[in-house]
Amino acid sequence: MMSNSIIVVVKAIVLRKGKVLLLKRSSTEKVGAGEWDTAGGKIEFGEELETALIREIMEEAGIDVQVERLLYASTFLTNKSRQVVLLSYLCASDLEEIRLSEEHSDYVWATPEQAASLLPPSIREEWVRHGVWKLEEWKK
Repeated sequence: MMSNSIIVVVKAIVLRKGKVLLLKRSSTEKVGAGEWDTAGGKIEFGEELETALIREIMEEAGIDVQVERLLYASTFLTNKSRQVVLLSYLCASDLEEIRLSEEHSDYVWATPEQAASLLPPSIREEWVRHGVWKLEEWKK
């Protein structure tokens, strides 16, 4: 019998000059292959949430970010025995140049309109539900 597991994931909505950083998952990834997403990943045991977020962004995109605040939390099942708790943070970065990890094949600094067309429906809907599209920070 499989045991149930809960995984905590931190995600970064990195805004810079009115654009959001989106990463395209490589076609070899087990989860979400070829889909656009924001940077982030699982926290390691004993790790602080914001420390995990900064580490994941450095690993995936090669940039330092300033963590501004927690935007929203949500949870979903990936299968019958695995639940994800997702914490999405607003972040900022002065750096435009991205250095991708092997987990990703492409990146874009996307306008809200571009992001709405690239992101999968599940993320777009979550951003609507939690007011991400209406953030004042898009205008900075």
